[in-house]
Amino acid sequence: MADPRKVVIDGEEFEFDPDLTVLQACEEAGREIPRFCYHERLSIAGNCRMCLVEAVGAPKPMASCAMQVKDLRGGRDGEPPEIRTNSPVVRQAREGVMEFLLINHPLDCPICDQAGECDLQDQAMAYGKAGSRYTEHKRAMAEISLGPLIKTHMTRCIQCTRCVRFATEVAGVPEMGCTGRGEDAEIVSYLDAALVSELQGNVIDLCPVGALTSRPYAFRARPWEVSKTQSIDVSDALGANIRIDTEGVAVRRVMPVNNDAINEEWISDKARFFIDGLARQRLDRPYVRENGKLRAASWEEAFAAIRAKLEGIDGAKVGAIAGDLVSVEAMWALKSFMGQIGSPNMDCRQDGAHLPADNRAAWLFNPTIEGIEQADAILLIGANPRLESAVLNARIRKAWLGGTEIGLIGPVADLTYDYAHLGDDASALGSVMGSDFADTLKNAERPMIILGGAALTHENAAAIMGGAMALAGSVGAIADDWTGFGVLHSAASRVGGMEIGFTPEQGGKDTGAMLRDMDVLYLLGADEIDVPAGPFVIYQGHHGDRGAHRADVILPSAAWAEQSGLYVNLEGRPQLANRAASPPGEAREDWAILRALSERMGEPLPFDTIEQVRKAIFEAAPHLARIGAIEPAQWRAEAGGSAASGAFTSVIRDFYFTNPIARASEVMAACSKLHEERSGVPMAAE
Repeated sequence: MADPRKVVIDGEEFEFDPDLTVLQACEEAGREIPRFCYHERLSIAGNCRMCLVEAVGAPKPMASCAMQVKDLRGGRDGEPPEIRTNSPVVRQAREGVMEFLLINHPLDCPICDQAGECDLQDQAMAYGKAGSRYTEHKRAMAEISLGPLIKTHMTRCIQCTRCVRFATEVAGVPEMGCTGRGEDAEIVSYLDAALVSELQGNVIDLCPVGALTSRPYAFRARPWEVSKTQSIDVSDALGANIRIDTEGVAVRRVMPVNNDAINEEWISDKARFFIDGLARQRLDRPYVRENGKLRAASWEEAFAAIRAKLEGIDGAKVGAIAGDLVSVEAMWALKSFMGQIGSPNMDCRQDGAHLPADNRAAWLFNPTIEGIEQADAILLIGANPRLESAVLNARIRKAWLGGTEIGLIGPVADLTYDYAHLGDDASALGSVMGSDFADTLKNAERPMIILGGAALTHENAAAIMGGAMALAGSVGAIADDWTGFGVLHSAASRVGGMEIGFTPEQGGKDTGAMLRDMDVLYLLGADEIDVPAGPFVIYQGHHGDRGAHRADVILPSAAWAEQSGLYVNLEGRPQLANRAASPPGEAREDWAILRALSERMGEPLPFDTIEQVRKAIFEAAPHLARIGAIEPAQWRAEAGGSAASGAFTSVIRDFYFTNPIARASEVMAACSKLHEERSGVPMAAE
């Protein structure tokens, strides 16, 4: 930081970093500065003029967002520059700006979804004045179609350009722009096409006036009518902090919660909009298969059918597979149950990912999400971050904008930033050191290597992981203060399952072997696998998806938003998802179902509350008790084995259909259809 500079604000003297804007300096001094176009994470536009302040000696008020402290001029006798934030001149200027902004704004507040949480409403009350001197007819703008997620009312738009800057700078998909001048200025999409970015929903939060609102949420509820619950997004492994708004038993919307260490203030469209799937295709009562058909049953009948199948069976012929959305408590309860029946067969890696159970460094995102911005060279191996974690991909783009160079081994894809493509095949990993990108990695102070899902599920995954870890060591990515090797997961439950050891025990079998060799399979929300004919299948889950279709007994459980649960994100950061709604019908919490089943089996599990479950978890893995904190892994490289070869295959075929809740969502279906229609369609002169 440069030498601090003294500035007098409203009669008080302060010292600030000269690179700060005047607006930031005023806020550090505790002064509130209204704004519409300014946003901390976007570039400066300086076009709304609401942030006007008075600089003593200046001929007129100035936009505080667009001037830096170092540009202020002091007095002729060496006095520090003086800023006034609430003088009569400033108040009159802000009233004038507000009057201009409201010239064409319609009186939509009674029917506007933004009402109650609208910046324009709040600032008109705080900084505006009653009445207007303008009597001309209001301008009306045509609505634009941005797709199934965003509803537009462009007559309300004040051309702050937040949406344009977000799409261009953060999302990296420049699909919006401002055309025209003066009263003809308007925000439009490129060629009037619908948006296809996986982060487009964030413009709803950014819009300060209700010009862009949520289409699925339109006219559903007012802000003061909903209950707000802090939770965690489970649509990917990032662990984005969210707020779930519920009205009665219905989940109305999901909003991002700011957390600079994880998601900043962004969430993906899947996290925001897949919630309508919570109300569709739900399992709300137990089922038992008789004569080849599932019939509704009572809990006692379902438990009796399971007991009849498990009594006397060899525990080695029983396996358990956990899905991508289940909590740590649910996996712990199932692990305890499997221990009681003498089964060593359990796995939280339903996609068959190669993750060494005894090496945390081999399945954590060791550099941390914030560490992405510290890296000056990143090599992606078998990863497509845009599909596997859209918000993390935006963080990589942010680093790229800051000068970080990116390399990719894997299929060519639009990742929203430029990269050096080193090859499609896994064999390219062996030739990295002979490529031009090798010098980039070696010369970097903090190089980073990210292993994605396509690498983890590759037929030579062990060799790829060993080679990637060896490469990290050879290019200087492993140091005392930097571990530049990270694994990019796409399943919210994956790291939590690894942390508590929901993996094959001594003599146990993994997912692939269980699908071949088991007589009984217990699927805990596992919907991404095809179970062959033969084994007796117990499915515990919340949607009538693939797992339920194959089941012989169905135990209906609560979805993630309907029960409290501990989740561990890809960094190894434990976080709590709190219960926001109630499960439908006879569905129950996951841990409670397993506790009741164990009692029917004659050996109740040693807990009666979720607090007791967590106590047992924290005794076995004490670092999970430190909610929000990361326990760094001790670095240990895996053996490289033989050279890997073979093409990478993406683990995500459709970004919008990666879990049973999303597949039940009508909104996600509309997004998937639009994406399919837009894929490969040339735009303009392409």
